Amino acid sequence: MFYIYCPYCGEHREEEEFHPKGQAHIERPKQPEECSDEEWGDYLFFRDNPRGVHHEMWVHAVGCRKFFNVTRHTVSYEILETYKMGEQPSIMAESQTAPREAVAESRPEGVRA
Repeated sequence: MFYIYCPYCGEHREEEEFHPKGQAHIERPKQPEECSDEEWGDYLFFRDNPRGVHHEMWVHAVGCRKFFNVTRHTVSYEILETYKMGEQPSIMAESQTAPREAVAESRPEGVRA
């Protein structure tokens, strides 16, 4: 068992009180009615799944019931930081430092983000 720091409650609590809710910092398209079906599908269904540092959204389900973000290393499960919604992380994930076009170009043909 490990403990997670809730930035709203201001204390470390047992992991059973929290639930992961997916990748953090996903931006909804500004004008979804103008998106192609492929762009809309990418927004709805495709998420990064890196090996290493990753930003995730969690909820303190048994405590304050607020959503917050976690920077976590996906290999070691180490939580590097937690921060409130709307704040930016102090530790950047590798996928956020590389331009998205460069990442897309490095994938094998037919594989999407």
